[in-house]
Amino acid sequence: MSGTYNQGGEGAPIEHADQLAAYLAAGCKPRDAFRIGTEHEKFGFALEDHTPIPYAGEGPSVKKMLEGLIRFGWERVEEDGKLVALKRDSASITLEPGGQFELSGAPLETVHQTCAEVNLHLSEVREVADEIGAGFLGLGFSPKWSLEETPMMPKARYGLMKAYMPKVGTMGHQMMFRSCTVQTNLDFSSEADMVKKFRVSLALQPLATALFANSPFKDGQLNGYLSYRGHVWTDTDRNRTGMLPFVFDEGMSFQRYVDWVLDVPMYFVKRGGKYLDATGQSFRDFLDGRLPALPGEKPVISDWEDHIGTMFPEVRLKTFLEMRGADSGPWNTLCALPAFWVGLLYDDTALDAAWDLVKGWSADQRDGMRLAAAVHGMRAGYDGDRSMQDLAKEVLAISRAGLNARARLNNYGENEAHFLDDLDEIAASGVTRADQLIERFKGEWKGSIEPVFTECAY
Repeated sequence: MSGTYNQGGEGAPIEHADQLAAYLAAGCKPRDAFRIGTEHEKFGFALEDHTPIPYAGEGPSVKKMLEGLIRFGWERVEEDGKLVALKRDSASITLEPGGQFELSGAPLETVHQTCAEVNLHLSEVREVADEIGAGFLGLGFSPKWSLEETPMMPKARYGLMKAYMPKVGTMGHQMMFRSCTVQTNLDFSSEADMVKKFRVSLALQPLATALFANSPFKDGQLNGYLSYRGHVWTDTDRNRTGMLPFVFDEGMSFQRYVDWVLDVPMYFVKRGGKYLDATGQSFRDFLDGRLPALPGEKPVISDWEDHIGTMFPEVRLKTFLEMRGADSGPWNTLCALPAFWVGLLYDDTALDAAWDLVKGWSADQRDGMRLAAAVHGMRAGYDGDRSMQDLAKEVLAISRAGLNARARLNNYGENEAHFLDDLDEIAASGVTRADQLIERFKGEWKGSIEPVFTECAY
């Protein structure tokens, strides 16, 4: 849920409905302009007592973290006079509802560069965190703190979402305040290229959930899932989440995605830096000047951009495709996720091979894989007696071939494929990071959650 910085009501007025699809189509770019954007979230905590860090206060706080990072050339972003984000070049640091710290990385050319960006960010965060007595966790779900113990960040849109979530699902607050993810944003060259990449990445998102499963704890105990974050998304708000079966229908296009987005209820409209409550209202009515939140007013492009940004399917289409199925995790996984998807989607031979693999799957099969991956990880079945582990080996081989074909080398002559090594180990052993944490919790940790604050800290 990356933040946006427009004041609302900006950009060209929307005069015709075809401008909505044109907004998405404007993302088409030549292959040599393809870039990689990586986002990841992490939980902040106080080193002294392992409590979540509040927005402000005398002890370690989110505000002190943001203020401390300014020394590295980050610029302030405020809302109602409160520091809520930072910008530097094309990157940003934003806050999720419960204070989860998110880096939205710059669009970069290679996985080597995005991994270096992550490494620099974590070193900057660590320097400031050490000074104020804070630490950060690389997990997909809050391991210990209840909703009541989790702070809420001072951003108006989160107040609107918090009030709305219980009306549309049972786990929206869990998603907002207690989950963390790592995501990758990738480009497309044409509508046909978008459709093919959308289909392949949607079909394989459950595999990413399984490979990156890293959220087996809740309230200090095992929660019965390997990716509890993945489970939470199954009942957050079914209007705007899930596997989008229409993407696989004949005639899938930018316009078809627009039609879906128009049928998803709104959250807000932004005017003059203020969020106006539009929860449950219709963007179609907005187009006709009949939005109750702004009677008589029609939307501009920034309103459409904001609305599209409140869609949360497993793969989200903006002017790029956003892969959303993975738990956040340790440093190496923050580099492995972009490598996994770049290998599959940025080489035509690999993309064809991946499509051949998934094109026969039904909507029920894809949904079943999504549910099973959150529970069983590599042990989840997906096709008769075949398991997610079998699928992982096959798909990782395709991704590795795609990265080898890209042949983007670092200063040591290595291409991007080495970032898949840890995933290959998971596929070979069938043991995810969540499985490892469960074993340690039952064994050497003796049922205590406290070691997680050392073992899973950055």
